[in-house]
Amino acid sequence: MRYAYGVTTALLLGGAAISLATGIPAGAQVAQNDTSQMQNVVPRAGAPASFADLTQQLAPAVVNISTRQRVRVANQNPFAGTPFEDLFGGGGAAPGGRGGQPQTREAQSLGSGFIISADGYVVTNNHVITADGQGEVESITVTMPDGTEYPAKLIGRDQASDLAVLKITTPKALPFVKFGDSRSARVGDWVIAIGNPFGLGGTVTSGIISAVYRNTGSGSAYDRYLQTDAAINRGNSGGPMFDMRGNVIGINNAIFSPTGGSVGIGFAIPAETAAPIVERLKTGQSIERGYLGIRIQPVNEDLADSLGIAHNKGEFVQAVEPGQAAANAGIKPGDVVVKVDGKDVTRDQTLSFIVANVAPGKRIPVELIRDGKRTIVTATVGKRPSEEELAQNTFDQDQSQDEDQFNKPPTKQGQGVSEQALGLSVLPLTPTIARQLAVPETTRGVVINAVDPSSDAGSKGLQRGDIVLSANYQDVSTPAELEAAIKAAKTQSRNAVLLRIQRRGQPATYVPIRIR
Repeated sequence: MRYAYGVTTALLLGGAAISLATGIPAGAQVAQNDTSQMQNVVPRAGAPASFADLTQQLAPAVVNISTRQRVRVANQNPFAGTPFEDLFGGGGAAPGGRGGQPQTREAQSLGSGFIISADGYVVTNNHVITADGQGEVESITVTMPDGTEYPAKLIGRDQASDLAVLKITTPKALPFVKFGDSRSARVGDWVIAIGNPFGLGGTVTSGIISAVYRNTGSGSAYDRYLQTDAAINRGNSGGPMFDMRGNVIGINNAIFSPTGGSVGIGFAIPAETAAPIVERLKTGQSIERGYLGIRIQPVNEDLADSLGIAHNKGEFVQAVEPGQAAANAGIKPGDVVVKVDGKDVTRDQTLSFIVANVAPGKRIPVELIRDGKRTIVTATVGKRPSEEELAQNTFDQDQSQDEDQFNKPPTKQGQGVSEQALGLSVLPLTPTIARQLAVPETTRGVVINAVDPSSDAGSKGLQRGDIVLSANYQDVSTPAELEAAIKAAKTQSRNAVLLRIQRRGQPATYVPIRIR
């Protein structure tokens, strides 16, 4: 999510920087082993006079989690690989001492967690025990509120949902809390958060639920959070968010902040998401999620106007991965997915979220808008790759690194339809220009010669050398064809034109450009 204030997303882990998470139901409950007293301390509806009694019951089950890790970092020796490298202590026997190879350093992380069973199972965030995925964990320590320390064993972790389960062993029964039902949470409900911000030990803050199922725009399969104004900070990661019945309805996970500190915008993984994943991790089961193999973006106002469809409904397909479920089902770039498996695709219920919660191998209907018409295809859901594999997936990216020679001064901006309507001056894409732009000579389109920086095209980053492949799904190979598409859009009273843009070294992308 991007704000004009330059707001940054910060992980709540002491000293890190972000990752976010989703799932299905959980059971209701109370705190600690002795649940008979809970009814006496649960505040009545409305603003509670004090959170003290409730906190006294819950706090013993909230713990501090610290780790020691070995992390590989880049060699900073400016003389690495030279006869002078030993001057910086980077000689032959030292790891990474030669040729600028990575070195291994010790690192620590600090966060929060909570006990979910008397025999010592502990829930926290995955990023608390992985140092941004770069560390090899050497030891994990769980510290109780009374200062007692226990070594912990990592039972299971899941990067996609940012959850991890630990186990500590002790001869005595431990105080514990249980998951509640976050599906019944409403905006305005009171909540309290308990954790270890900045390593200060058990700290309690209160607030309300500011939003349910908040989508932050990260595009992850689990971008669906409870938002709260209860103060949570770095070190609160993995700590519980409680309702007024003492149930864990969320796991504090991330904040939006311009400074790294709390500004009253915090996010928690909903219990309905976390509980089923935690149960699988406890039993050593792997987490399998559905996958279609498409690159998508929300249908914003400009996209909707260029397509002539309703705003903020559905998601737009930018690219399709060959050989995956979407391609096999006939889904194409330019389609708008409006419903998956009978569920509407909305900002609160994204396509990624719906598909991730479908079992691989299941056949599901996918409702699309294509060329202004609705159609339904059937997809056999695949298995979602790991987060590392997804990060490396470029779909149809052109890896050409040839030098761009399309660098002659642009011709003067003209007065044609495309210049006046879109702020774009275009030229036919000849074989010579295609070679200069490192694209196949058979590519059909028009090449952008100049962009008016004050136009919508300029503000969206279009630049000289970009190739316009189509306009409103119609292939264009001459400036006249582009002008015809613009005139057709105006005739249909559309406020934008959907261009498919090819930039060297990148996959073709649809960009809606407003008509001025």
